[in-house]
Amino acid sequence: MPDSSPIASRPDAARRSSPRRDLTQGPIGKTLFLFALPVLGGNALQNLNVTINAFWISHSLGVQAVTAISNANLIIQLLMGAAFGVSMAANIMIGQAFGAHDMRMVKRVVGTATGFFVLLPVALAVFGGIAAPHILDAMKTPLDARADAIAYLRVMFSAMPFIYFFYYMQMAQRGGGDSTTPFYFMILTVLLDSSLNPLLIRGIGPFPRLGIAGSATATLIAQGISLLVMLVFLYRRNSHLLLRADELRLLKPEFEILKALVVKGVPMGVQMIVLGVAAMMMISLVNRYGSMTTAAYGAASQVWSYIQMPAMALSAAVSSMAAQNVGAQRWDRVAQIAVKGVMIGFAITGTVVVAVYGLGDLVLGLFLPPHSAAIPIARHIDYVVLWAWTLFSITFTLFGIVRSTGAVWAPLGVLAVSMWVVRVPFALALIPRWGAEAIWWSFPLGTICSATLAALYYRFGGWRRARMIDPSHLHMDAAAQPAEAHSV
Repeated sequence: MPDSSPIASRPDAARRSSPRRDLTQGPIGKTLFLFALPVLGGNALQNLNVTINAFWISHSLGVQAVTAISNANLIIQLLMGAAFGVSMAANIMIGQAFGAHDMRMVKRVVGTATGFFVLLPVALAVFGGIAAPHILDAMKTPLDARADAIAYLRVMFSAMPFIYFFYYMQMAQRGGGDSTTPFYFMILTVLLDSSLNPLLIRGIGPFPRLGIAGSATATLIAQGISLLVMLVFLYRRNSHLLLRADELRLLKPEFEILKALVVKGVPMGVQMIVLGVAAMMMISLVNRYGSMTTAAYGAASQVWSYIQMPAMALSAAVSSMAAQNVGAQRWDRVAQIAVKGVMIGFAITGTVVVAVYGLGDLVLGLFLPPHSAAIPIARHIDYVVLWAWTLFSITFTLFGIVRSTGAVWAPLGVLAVSMWVVRVPFALALIPRWGAEAIWWSFPLGTICSATLAALYYRFGGWRRARMIDPSHLHMDAAAQPAEAHSV
């Protein structure tokens, strides 16, 4: 049921008063490209922040500390996969409600999602603080790195309420059509985190010397400050994504909305787990060929992560843009977003791939010592694999389109098949005959499979009939007061 409030009845006026980008209007290609740029910038900043923090830990504390954070970060990545899924579900639901100019529904989703992202991370922080040693023991963390890993992980668990809520607010703003504001606050987070890392690790000036826990403490402080400043900013901007005093009743979860967040969010989070576990399996196969091959593979993988970044950003942008148009029932624009998204993703990723091929050893030299014997191996791996990442961009763009309606199981199935039915079995079957070459060629094969299946599902699948939530199951008196016209 659409909202009868002023913003619903006068959408043009609402759009003029709001700084958000209305993704149901305007030229599709230009709008999508401009919306995706800040998302790409945010992803790049996150990668840069991880690199900077790893630099300070390795150069300040040595190999044991690197081993400690490597073990602890596997757990953090798993937790962030869950946050990604539920946050993306909220992003899509908010986007659909904004596209329909149903501000009452926006508030209801925000109320339930806010309660979820406050209570769950707090419980997770308490549990993690207690269970950290047992989790690390179950992972067979080396004894010489165990104490550091426990110290680091306990602080990171305590930071989870800030990390989760900050991530959710970023996704919610993108659902409302604003990808620029989250980018600005990501800049603030990275500046604070990377600046505080050496100060708290080494105890420089008035700062305490905390060792490896200092790196995690820097993350906690940076996320906490950035979240607080963001919330103040959004309140001053009169954002629809925050609740006022007379709306706090909406924090009581609505079952159908909460169900949609979890049921639709979990498969999207599991996608990250499927990719992560497959990556762990592949590196275990690579390890059989010695440290030089592993180092070469590691360097090539670092290059791939940057090549994949535009496709990941475009996928997130496509989901937000398509969700608003699904909410507005603009299916003609949804189809055009798919075509433009595939074209933009293919062009950008293809350009980056060609550049990396052309630069060759100059790029690999960023991740390997000069004149290393691993460089020729990494160069060969790139020759075999790089071109296939252009198809990766097609897969993730189409995933962004289909999940914008609530069709979340098919993308998970496509990834599972391409990883665990094609890529890993192909490598295992042909290693006895081809050696490491079987591992390298398994990547293009898996990517071709996922792109083909994604295209077939987009063309013939039932994703257009999927819904994040059945409106008939909602109690429409849950937000009795009409919503006022706020910005995102």
